[in-house]
Amino acid sequence: MPTDPPPASYDRAAAARILFELAAGEPFRSAAWDEPTPRTIEYREEVLRPARGSHLTAGQLSYVLRYLQPCPTYLVTSAGSRITWRDSDGIVNVGHTGPLGAAVPVVAREATLMLWKLLASNQTLARRSAELRREERAVLAATTTDRVPLDIFRTGIDAAAKALVQHAFLARQTSCTTPAEFARALLDGGIFKTVAGTWYWSLQATTYRRGIIPASLVTYAGQVRYSVDTTINLRALKDAQLEAARELADRARSANVELGTLLDDGHGTTPSSAAQYAHLEPGDRPRCPAQVTHASNGHRSSVLDQVAHAFVETFTHLIEVIEVVPTAAAAKAAVGAVGEVFEVPDMTCDHCTKTITRALGELGVDPPEFDLVTKRVIASFPSADVRERSFEAIRERGYTVVPVT
Repeated sequence: MPTDPPPASYDRAAAARILFELAAGEPFRSAAWDEPTPRTIEYREEVLRPARGSHLTAGQLSYVLRYLQPCPTYLVTSAGSRITWRDSDGIVNVGHTGPLGAAVPVVAREATLMLWKLLASNQTLARRSAELRREERAVLAATTTDRVPLDIFRTGIDAAAKALVQHAFLARQTSCTTPAEFARALLDGGIFKTVAGTWYWSLQATTYRRGIIPASLVTYAGQVRYSVDTTINLRALKDAQLEAARELADRARSANVELGTLLDDGHGTTPSSAAQYAHLEPGDRPRCPAQVTHASNGHRSSVLDQVAHAFVETFTHLIEVIEVVPTAAAAKAAVGAVGEVFEVPDMTCDHCTKTITRALGELGVDPPEFDLVTKRVIASFPSADVRERSFEAIRERGYTVVPVT
């Protein structure tokens, strides 16, 4: 059955050009560093316990077998521990650690915050965004997930941070011994570009929350690269998602319903960009607009080049001035018994809020209130039992629940 025509403004090449012109002058790159301000960030740690007969936890293994096919389990690497901490803005975070320790996720978050603030204060970027023509805004809205320039760039920075944290689970597959050395190796090996070109958008979010990465690294000609089976696997995963998007579009037309009603399976495994993917020709793999290179000042570059270089530069600076230490207090393994306010550290976007709202709604809980900045959720539970079942339902979808006492 032929698909409906794509939105009139859907144009990946045009979106790439618009973003590149907005980013001219490298708004992601910080000015000369001020004198370093040493600070200490504490974290709590929970060691991940593999299931019997597997190198993955029970939850990770279930996710891989049910939602990450055709990925073989041998190609999936788990983090060693899960940590929680409050960043310099006082916001609770959750992350996973590998051989290079807790400094990687903690400092990656600090680098993200610094670059976000740099973007928000960039008057040139704000002016250029405000001067976009109506048709240019329509192209971004139809072609990208985040739609608004500032949000698109913020997401790009966050994606770079997640890429570093996840690939750090694989640090032992390289000769790198420090977080800074590893970050530079990923940049020099083009891994940030490869992630943008071969991962489908929700693969990073869902695997990041679960502390796994479906990849392995090799060193070739002195540079860190993906193994051949990793490249084959990521292509197969992306093709499966593209085909699923087309099938959803066919189902929506057959049932005469909006495609949006079929996009989310509750586990974040169906891309919300399926409305865009559904219109691609078979065999056509969408390229990240930020990855497209353009000529400027006698050489070619891309928005992704700018983001990756700025992120690694910021990370390698901050890793020298931030001390990351375990908290003296004992970690709490269990959720508290009371309270209607709780935090979900890995809640980052509207897709997350919709998933949590759906999980609670299945248990009869009214739609909660969300604050994506503080990661706080306010919900009214009819009983303590429903509250505990609701928290478990959120965890089953790959999120972390932290009660506010």
